[in-house]
Amino acid sequence: MRTVLPILLLGLAGLLLGGAISLRRQGVRWPVVVVLGLLAVLSAAAGVLWMVGADR
Repeated sequence: MRTVLPILLLGLAGLLLGGAISLRRQGVRWPVVVVLGLLAVLSAAAGVLWMVGADR
């Protein structure tokens, strides 16, 4: 589980970011896009921090 979770979190970040970009192109309001983007950043940060912490 320790090796799979960071990959899943980074994959989730990619999906969320792609969704935010897609929604923006469709003309959805900014707050929705910003929230989705922030969730993507949090997911990516969690994945990276999990990998960094796994080395210790």
